[in-house]
Amino acid sequence: MQTVDSASAAERLTVVDHPLAGHLLAGLRATDTEPERFRSLTERLAMVLVLEATRHLPTRSASVTTPLAPADVRLLNGNVIAVPILRAGLGLLTAVTGLLPDVQVGYVGLERDEDTLQPVSYYLKVPPLDDRPVLLLDPMLATGGSASFAASLLRERGSTDLTLVCVVAAPEGIARLTADHPDVRIVTAGVDERLNDVGYIVPGLGDFGDRLFGTFGDA
Repeated sequence: MQTVDSASAAERLTVVDHPLAGHLLAGLRATDTEPERFRSLTERLAMVLVLEATRHLPTRSASVTTPLAPADVRLLNGNVIAVPILRAGLGLLTAVTGLLPDVQVGYVGLERDEDTLQPVSYYLKVPPLDDRPVLLLDPMLATGGSASFAASLLRERGSTDLTLVCVVAAPEGIARLTADHPDVRIVTAGVDERLNDVGYIVPGLGDFGDRLFGTFGDA
């Protein structure tokens, strides 16, 4: 496996080294995993990733009354915002809304400009982001172009606490995102070897959106 050269990238990168994460990722990689099971595995793995991605969330002291006595507790200090990049990012969203029922959700739709080959936004709808923890959801961090562009859009709208949650990342994508946005955290289940000549992660798991939604060969 290729290592990530940037020291700053390593500081902001978390690879979830948990047996359950590895087991679920193995199922996603397998070519014979059908879309229904692929969606189920994605949701379960996303829960593991989101638990790690929310480790830094601020909390506040509070007290609740149990059936026996008062208890000192810690509560989340404010709501989290989740922003999936359409469409594949939707596969990670159910885990976030399940774990964080008070989460607010925004959406970023990106497509590639066929002349410039750069990402452009065709849809952007987010709640106020100022001083709010934001989870950017994009399963595959390949070249890093889409994630970096989405991060820039969220920055322009006030985001200062941004974490990318992805299933698999390539070293090239990590380097690109870290160079463009040094303070963005990255949480992933695996860092793969490289990109191939058409920008797919190797070994990767193929086209995440097609496998999630069963749209193989669709125009």
